[in-house]
Amino acid sequence: MAGWLWESLQWNDVLDIGIMAYLLYRALLILKGTRALQSLVGLIGVLALYVFAEQFELVSVHWLLEKFLVYIVLAVIILFQTDIRRGLARAGGRLFVSSRGDLGNASMREELIKACFALASRRVGALVAIERSANLDEYVERATAIDAVVSHEILTAIFHPTSPLHDGAVVVQKNRIAAAQAFFPLSLSKDISRFFGTRHRAAIGLTEETDAVAIIVSEERGTVSIVENGRITPTANANELREQIQEIFQVTPEPRDVPTPAVEDAQ
Repeated sequence: MAGWLWESLQWNDVLDIGIMAYLLYRALLILKGTRALQSLVGLIGVLALYVFAEQFELVSVHWLLEKFLVYIVLAVIILFQTDIRRGLARAGGRLFVSSRGDLGNASMREELIKACFALASRRVGALVAIERSANLDEYVERATAIDAVVSHEILTAIFHPTSPLHDGAVVVQKNRIAAAQAFFPLSLSKDISRFFGTRHRAAIGLTEETDAVAIIVSEERGTVSIVENGRITPTANANELREQIQEIFQVTPEPRDVPTPAVEDAQ
């Protein structure tokens, strides 16, 4: 029955089908949970109506949809421009691995974690964005340049309520504090809880647009959360935040010295 299909199938056909299936799968993952998915469903409905009108010779409907489909490519670009840009940025980030803010320095990670929970204990809000493969220079250029080592003292001083730099976010580039008072695009997602304020929306917006990682300290709840790909993950304590950072940045935990129990001399 289907023998003719297998006889005519060549390796490039299999490759072609595989690539198309992967691209469609990635596109659906990007659109999942966004308003663009609803628009895509609408466009598919229009295409189905066009085929239906052609099959049953509905002349006026077919003529109208035919004129509309001329501009379908432009309509898709306009409707999905944000999602297309986000998808291309993430795809590029996976293809080109960069050594930017990889948080490979253990002491720097500990300073960052210590600062976050010190601020949380005092109910002082903070937002720290860590650059990965996607460049954050556009936000750094509009912020206050610092160029300092990542330390508990500097971070707590920046975010202190009396500091002139406490508004906005700190950007970490190449394992250094590059700037403070950075402002990010706010997420427009309707799935964000109404309990989250501007700081959380800014962190989500940045991580939706780039592959950066953001750490949020909530002044209302005194909690610390980490944000990646637009998803907020609360952390209960320093150990949980450390594990999240190590998992995201694929950092191998450094072995800790385990005390050897004393062995009593045989009597």
